[in-house]
Amino acid sequence: MPVLCDTQIRELVSIEPFEDNVKRPRKISFGVSSYGYDVRVGTLFKIFSSVTPSAGGGQAIVDPKNFGEDCFVTIDTAQTGRDHVIIPPNSFALAETVEELRIPRDVLAICVGKSTYARCGIIVNVTPLEPEWRGKVTIEISNTTPLPAKIYAGEGIAQMIFLKADRVCAVSYADKKGKYQDQPGLVLPRVD
Repeated sequence: MPVLCDTQIRELVSIEPFEDNVKRPRKISFGVSSYGYDVRVGTLFKIFSSVTPSAGGGQAIVDPKNFGEDCFVTIDTAQTGRDHVIIPPNSFALAETVEELRIPRDVLAICVGKSTYARCGIIVNVTPLEPEWRGKVTIEISNTTPLPAKIYAGEGIAQMIFLKADRVCAVSYADKKGKYQDQPGLVLPRVD
């Protein structure tokens, strides 16, 4: 499975809006790179709240089969006028990418964190984007430190690496009618 280079990413992967990776003073880099594409984090964040009440009055439990909005505090930096959010110590946030991606049928995208954040103890996680997956990407941003952490809206957050298969898959994400297909932005966990 070869990795797509910058010219192949331009030709084969639909990324809107598409940006070149140029020097932007005092900004965390984003745009196409030699062998990947650095996506930006959008303005909408759902920051995990550990003060969520539980049904029995005890400590709340994180349940992927029953994960509700009440687990988060929603912040839209476009409405607050701030260029960042603060993730509490040892907590996480969900966010969405600025970019909308359309993965070709013979390509798999893997997401890795950016070194600028990783060196600050900020870890980014996204599951692979399967062949023919489409939409804005929901990303998980973990603050592994004992200190509050700033995340800058509209700037680079993670890199997508695109792997081109030797053969086209028999069943794509679109064929399976995947539950996260065509997500317009940040989507909470779903179990069908």
